[in-house]
Amino acid sequence: MTRSLDAQDTHAGGATRCPDCSDGLGKPRPVEPGSWRDRVRHKPGLATAYRVAVFFAGLLFVLLGLALTVLPGPLTIPPILVGLWVWSTEFEWARRFFVAFRRKARDAWQHAKQHPVSSAAVTVGGLAAAGVVFWAVGHYELVDRALAVVRG
Repeated sequence: MTRSLDAQDTHAGGATRCPDCSDGLGKPRPVEPGSWRDRVRHKPGLATAYRVAVFFAGLLFVLLGLALTVLPGPLTIPPILVGLWVWSTEFEWARRFFVAFRRKARDAWQHAKQHPVSSAAVTVGGLAAAGVVFWAVGHYELVDRALAVVRG
């Protein structure tokens, strides 16, 4: 049985890439002809460096937002939104995700405005609990004790 070789079959056993994707980061968002981004995209080395920089800048904010998930309340939403916004300026997949996430963030904000006392209580209580945990970890040297137990 013979089969025809197309663009995706040429990498026998390896990863394949779509013909529209040049750097593995997905299809770039359309830009206005003549804009500075259009000029950047016409310089291949600079275009890849720019896309990678945008990816890592967005990743930094998303990771910051995820790190803040240990604190209750809406503290995690703004950094993740900023990271998605940064990504959405360059990547089409991120723009679609950003629109959905922004809608959910607006719904959460509306809920917080409709229930200000309970939202404030959860946020303040969570910050107080996080402060107690940080104090206890430092005061009782819990990290050092855990490392001593692990090391034996």
